Amino acid sequence: MTDCRTLSDAQLVDLLKAGDHHSFSEIYKRYNTLLYIYAYKKLQDTESAKDVIQEIYVHLWNSRSNLNIQTTLSGYLYKAVLNRVLNVFRHVAITQEYISSFKEVTDNAPAQTDYRIREKDLEALIEKEINNLPEKMREIFQLRRQEYLSNKEIADRLNISEHTVATQIKRALKTLRGKLGLFLFIYAFLTGMLK
Repeated sequence: MTDCRTLSDAQLVDLLKAGDHHSFSEIYKRYNTLLYIYAYKKLQDTESAKDVIQEIYVHLWNSRSNLNIQTTLSGYLYKAVLNRVLNVFRHVAITQEYISSFKEVTDNAPAQTDYRIREKDLEALIEKEINNLPEKMREIFQLRRQEYLSNKEIADRLNISEHTVATQIKRALKTLRGKLGLFLFIYAFLTGMLK
């Protein structure tokens, strides 16, 4: 077994493309802290920075076989972080715009008359976002939400592990929170639209 600590970045990338776990671990050790600091300086939020870095490494591993690095490994990783950070900013701006327009509607509308219309619109929006989830994730989420099955019951029905069920439900909720914005997500959860 080669000691990956002595290899150059280019050599690590070659091994990574071949599916070598040790090279991936070494890339992680070399760049994780530096990339986290870079993401944190841009986002000023610990959890968001951690999420960005995790997404970078998941993408790096999942796309290893067709990885095409035109620059250096470090340049590639920093550019990937910057792109993810920009996506976070874009998403926050869209969410804020949506919340502002939602707040404007709720502030200006007669309370009782428009309440049911807004609730139906919100239900339709939630259903649309649930239907946009990846197929397996949607199936697991709907079994929990509509049939009130436990993780074990879902796992038994779909012949998958309970851990997979828990992970898929957690990812579904995180995706919906990202799509709906925190305000709408909390509202939907508290009113039972996501249960």
